[in-house]
Amino acid sequence: MIADRNGKRLPVALSVAGSDSGAGAGVQADLLTFSGCEVFGTSAISALTAQNPDGVTDVHPTPPTNLAQQISQVMDFFEVKGVKTGMLPSEEIVNVVRDCLAGTREISLVVDPVLAATSGSKLAGDCAFEAMKSQLFPRATLVTPNLDETEALTGERPNNVDELIEAAKILVEKFQTSFLLKGGHMDGENVYDILAQKDGSLKTFSSPRVNNVDTHGSGCTLSAAITAYLARGEGLVEAVLQGREYLLKGLKNPLQVGGRLFIKHN
Repeated sequence: MIADRNGKRLPVALSVAGSDSGAGAGVQADLLTFSGCEVFGTSAISALTAQNPDGVTDVHPTPPTNLAQQISQVMDFFEVKGVKTGMLPSEEIVNVVRDCLAGTREISLVVDPVLAATSGSKLAGDCAFEAMKSQLFPRATLVTPNLDETEALTGERPNNVDELIEAAKILVEKFQTSFLLKGGHMDGENVYDILAQKDGSLKTFSSPRVNNVDTHGSGCTLSAAITAYLARGEGLVEAVLQGREYLLKGLKNPLQVGGRLFIKHN
């Protein structure tokens, strides 16, 4: 544990994800989120990207040996309680994460199976995605796909809440781990997310849609917040609830940057 200057003990979380040069998503968003959730954040950068909220122009994957060293250095010094993975651009990178987490079942793992940026730019290849499914999903505490990623996992894109629930059931049965299916890209005045746990239980979360705020980095923020609350010792349902509240607060109290509104991390 780490303590702040007032003596408050802070659990440690690790983000293994890509660097966003625009700072709205990826490792930068994860570290801001960890801090906002009163968790000490560490990082292992899986790729350097050249991007801003409007798009990605270049991706440079981290050499696997370097990523392994980043994770090892963090694990050797810090008592990590939660790990969140984001952009993992290659099969080799996925395998590094698998190997570094071997024998660490006590550490919560949230896998955000990132395939593309909000702008549509592809961030992970097919081999990387297949490796995530086979190497990380079985180890995960929670997997957090959005609608595009759910379609890639099931073959069909959910168009309403009932279809989202059915997809969640299919994924739990297929992968034998817990899933939070994010329905933010569906139309409607409310946003629905479905938590399907591997014990068969289902819970629907809903909140009013916040309009006119750029959602760049919202998926990263949510999965990082859930990781933070798991690191703090919360159960999965409570961690998802608190993580959603953190994201909703950031959307309702946005920052104005370049004439646009973006998620504010508190």
